[in-house]
Amino acid sequence: MPDQDPFATARGNAFVATADNPSAIYYNPAGITQLEGNEVRAGVYAITLQSTYTSAATGKETDSKRAYQGVPQVYYTHSFNQFPVAAGLGLYAPYGLSLDWPDDTGFRDIAKEGSITYLTLNPVLALRVCSVLSIAAGPTLNYSEAKLRRGIGLPGDDFRFQGDDTAVGFNLGILWQMYPKLSFGASYRSPTTLNYDGHTDNTYTGSQSASAEFHFPRNIIGGISFRPTTNWNFEVNVDWTDWDSLNTVLVKQSPPLQLPFNWRSSLFYEFGATRFFGNGIHVSGGYIYSENSVPDASFNPAVPDSDRHIFSFGVGQQYQRLRWDAAYQFAWGPARTVSGSPVNINPFTGAAESADGRYEFISHALTVSLGYSF
Repeated sequence: MPDQDPFATARGNAFVATADNPSAIYYNPAGITQLEGNEVRAGVYAITLQSTYTSAATGKETDSKRAYQGVPQVYYTHSFNQFPVAAGLGLYAPYGLSLDWPDDTGFRDIAKEGSITYLTLNPVLALRVCSVLSIAAGPTLNYSEAKLRRGIGLPGDDFRFQGDDTAVGFNLGILWQMYPKLSFGASYRSPTTLNYDGHTDNTYTGSQSASAEFHFPRNIIGGISFRPTTNWNFEVNVDWTDWDSLNTVLVKQSPPLQLPFNWRSSLFYEFGATRFFGNGIHVSGGYIYSENSVPDASFNPAVPDSDRHIFSFGVGQQYQRLRWDAAYQFAWGPARTVSGSPVNINPFTGAAESADGRYEFISHALTVSLGYSF
C-alpha cells in the first residue's frame, strides 16, 4: 500500500524524485536532506472498499461486506546545521487491509475473511554527498498480525487462523538533481519473512497452536521529476514489487494446511502533477495503473486482485511553520473473469466449490495530514 502521505497520494504517489517533506522517509529517504531544522508530520489514510463477485456457475452476484479502515502515518526529521547529514524516524503501514465475504457466495470453504496488519518503524540517516546528490539508508522494524477465516463443511462451521510476528529489514534511497529543472530518485525496500505464530480454531477439533511463514516482497521505485517553472512539478514513477517470492504458504498444525498463492511480480505506473499558487496553496492530481499480481490458477477471493485504475486529487497549504494536506483517491478494477481457480470439495455434501467467476472492485479513500517545522 504505497499511500503514505496525502501530498504524495494526490500526485498518484509519483513522489520518489520529489521527496521534499518528511514522508520521504517512506518514499525516498535521501530526500530528507532537502529539509531544514526539525519537521514533524502526522496523518491518516482512511479507505472504504468493496468487491463484487458474479458466480460462473449460477450467475448470482454478491458484494463483499463494506469495510472502513484507517492507517496512521507519523514522520519526524532533523537536519544538522554543521554537517551535510539529516536523520528521520517514520511510523507507517506499507501493507495491510482486509476483506470479508458473506456466507452465501458459493466459495465459503475457500475464503470468507482475510486481513493483514503490518506496521513499520523506520529510522533513517541521509547524507548530502554534494550539492546535487544525496543518499540514505535505514533499518525497518516490522510488526504484523494475520487473520484468516474459511468454512469447513456445513453452514456455520469455520476454520480460523490468527498469528503475529516481527521482522527486521532495511530501505535505501538516492536523489540526484541531474539538471536545475530535472531530478532523479530511486528507493529500495528489502524483503521480509514473517513466521506468524499463533493458533487455529476449528468447529470440530477446537483450538491448537499453529504457525505460517509468509514472504513479503522487495520493492524498487524509480522516477523523474520535471519542474519547468517554480509553479509546476511533474513526475513519472515506475514501482516494481517482487510478489514472485510469495509461493505456497504452509499452516503448520495437525494436519497441516497448504495455502497456494504463487503470485507474480507487478508494476505500478504512477503519474503526478502539482501546481503551486500564491499564499502557499498547492493543488495536485495523479493517476496510477496497477498491474494484477494474482494468476487464475491460484486465485483466492480473500485477495481478489485485478488490473486497476487509480485517480487522485488533493489540495494543501504551506504557512510559515504549519502545513496541511488533504487528498481524495478513487480506485476502479474493471471486470476480471477468473477461470481454472482451485477447487474445494465439501467433505459433507461432496459439492465442488470454485472461485471462478467475474470480479469488480471499487474503493474510495480520504487522507489528511498536518505538519509543523521548528
